[in-house]
Amino acid sequence: MSISPFKQFYIPGTEPIVQNSTFIAPGAIVVGAVELGTESSVWYGSVLRGDINRIIVGDQSNVQDGSVLHVSDDHACILGERVTVGHRAVVHACTVGDEVLVGMGAIILDGAVIGARSIVAAGALVTKGMVVPEGSLVMGSPAKVVRSLTEEEKAANARLALKYVEVSRRYREAGLDQG
Repeated sequence: MSISPFKQFYIPGTEPIVQNSTFIAPGAIVVGAVELGTESSVWYGSVLRGDINRIIVGDQSNVQDGSVLHVSDDHACILGERVTVGHRAVVHACTVGDEVLVGMGAIILDGAVIGARSIVAAGALVTKGMVVPEGSLVMGSPAKVVRSLTEEEKAANARLALKYVEVSRRYREAGLDQG
């Protein structure tokens, strides 16, 4: 692990922990107690603000353009491995299991727990403290579990995250990151 060079976003006593294989796009803000896993990526205009608690982004996870990850006094924000956070999603003080797809514009609120290999549909509002079972499709506002995912849908979540690993590698190799 290496410490992030983003001194303009330094909070005394906390600095982001960023792996050499992590891609952070120009214009993304990563501040405070944020740990970005191996081959993870944070895309344009995203904000990860670990100022009052910690944020952990697991290996091979991606936070797409314009998304916000934040915390509360009572809850960290934890993303598992191979998680995709779609464009403009808000993931606030919650836990997201491995190989989950958080759809574009979805909102997940404090204390919610999203089980592994699930999909939170685009525009869904996962309310405070909701627990989503593993392998579920969650839709609506407020969000409800509508069905179990097929094995193909679960596998597609992992494939999408791995696609972003490859795309971010190309960006990093082209020198298009903040590192």
